Amino acid sequence: MHWSFPILVVRGTVVRIHLTFLLFLLWIGWANYRQGGPQAATESVVFLLLLFLCVLLHEFGHVFAARRYGVQTPDITLLPIGGVARLERIPEKPSEELVVALAGPAVNVVIAALLFLAIGGLPSEAATELQDPRTGILERLATVNVFLVLFNLIPAFPMDGGRVLRALLAWRMGYARATATAAAVGQAVAFGLGILGLFGSPMLLFIAVFVWLGAAGESQAVQQREGMRGLSVAEAMVTRFDRLPPGSVVQDAVRGLIRTTQHEFPVVAEDGRLLGVLTRDCLLRALHDHGGDWPVTEAMRTDIPVVPQRQPLEEAMREMQARGLPVLGVADELGRLVGLLTPENIGEMMLVRAAQPAGAEAWPEGGRRNPWGTRPVA
Repeated sequence: MHWSFPILVVRGTVVRIHLTFLLFLLWIGWANYRQGGPQAATESVVFLLLLFLCVLLHEFGHVFAARRYGVQTPDITLLPIGGVARLERIPEKPSEELVVALAGPAVNVVIAALLFLAIGGLPSEAATELQDPRTGILERLATVNVFLVLFNLIPAFPMDGGRVLRALLAWRMGYARATATAAAVGQAVAFGLGILGLFGSPMLLFIAVFVWLGAAGESQAVQQREGMRGLSVAEAMVTRFDRLPPGSVVQDAVRGLIRTTQHEFPVVAEDGRLLGVLTRDCLLRALHDHGGDWPVTEAMRTDIPVVPQRQPLEEAMREMQARGLPVLGVADELGRLVGLLTPENIGEMMLVRAAQPAGAEAWPEGGRRNPWGTRPVA
């Protein structure tokens, strides 16, 4: 995620802090300093840090539950609105998704129970006022963890309750239908929150927008995954593109960038193997720092993987998203580069498939055809 930086790594999961979180922390500290002086500012910042520690533990509940089913989590990002755990994929078995979704709120239940024991019972009524100086930090933390459980179980994406609802629905209907239904419920909840927010609660309006966009985004993502089912990489890859030999310089790629719409230029050995990819960002950086005569082998990215052309498209897309890659190389059985796969051409293929009449052949002319290639794909 842009504008975030790592602070620690826990068993392969990078914890990041977004810049807006630090700005939010400074704003809270400054606002309390103006009202109550240094002590009030310190207490507010400490409380907020402890609160986000609870949020982080909540996210790790999801992480470790997902890991049980072989799903890794590259990173967690802390934002002013909470934490975001980026799972490689969402488990599509209803029972697995149910466990993963409930694991986060379960962590908050445990934290709240431990805090209740620490303070010797339920928090006072004043603990619901988080700025009330009469209540201690532990009481307020216990109250907030109860609120986090209730808030996250609202049946709306992207909250955990939306995933719980989808998991329960998926036992009776398909995954795609369950997602569409859960997303519709989530948007109805968002509409209701928005109406309530119009009567004096700007925070509810903010939450309503957050929920509405989250529900729409989840539904769109699932539709995309469903549209990829049964497709291979060969059916979406681009086969018409400029290649650069290892002896090329940056200026050679500049000419290609200007006369074509291509943004990634594969550097290919004589035997057809992919050596690396010169992306547009790499090209511009090298041009600025070293000039047009700089060798492409010094400027290219060498971390671009090559996937077989018969690999399922869904798997390739998942790898691309998990690693934040702009492109994948596609090779034949002999390891020779035969195509490139980018998010843009996958998106175009999804648009083409969506435009096809129901029951129609995706590619006429006697067999499925890659619309970005030069020949039918076997």
